[in-house]
Amino acid sequence: MKKTTAEQRALLDQMEQVAKGLSETFSPFCEVVLHDLRDPEHAILAIHNNLSGRQPGDPATELGLARIADPDYPQVIANYPNRFSDGRQVKSTSIGIKDSNGKYIAALCMNVDLSLFRGLQGMLDQFSAFGGERPDETLEVAGADVIRGRIDQFAARLATTPRAMKAPDRRALLVELKETGLLDVRRAMEIVAAYLGVSRATVYNDAK
Repeated sequence: MKKTTAEQRALLDQMEQVAKGLSETFSPFCEVVLHDLRDPEHAILAIHNNLSGRQPGDPATELGLARIADPDYPQVIANYPNRFSDGRQVKSTSIGIKDSNGKYIAALCMNVDLSLFRGLQGMLDQFSAFGGERPDETLEVAGADVIRGRIDQFAARLATTPRAMKAPDRRALLVELKETGLLDVRRAMEIVAAYLGVSRATVYNDAK
């Protein structure tokens, strides 16, 4: 029998809204389950984007029982491999919810059905596969890949992406590209502008 306090009930009510919001954001790929750990025999309080076939009122999982038994059990376990009962592979994340006394009263779990993504990946792989014959033709300026690779390396050092770089970063990038001779590549400024998502005029201005 679960013991209810006003604080616990309010916390569970808020977690129900969080579960609903997450499920709507990641629909239809992610099942979101709210477990009430105060009642392990009927722990599932709400289930959204039901991919596993479980129902509200179903019992807690082994992970839920472990949290009930040990308040020091890890509060967040992210991206661990799992499976639905029919064998579909799942990537799961479980977040334990504690009350003000440090006792686990709930868990919010997200289960991503990887079979959906693998099916999509298979279609993309088939679509992007090349045929056997390969005529001698190129549609891209020689050196373009090298320029883009250097931009990626530069952005990675700044813990950002090429298109998120601000003007000071772009200016420093262009200095580096010039020092390495990459700005001498034909249409280099056009390649840089396209990869950074800015106009050629912006790149020329940054290069001054």
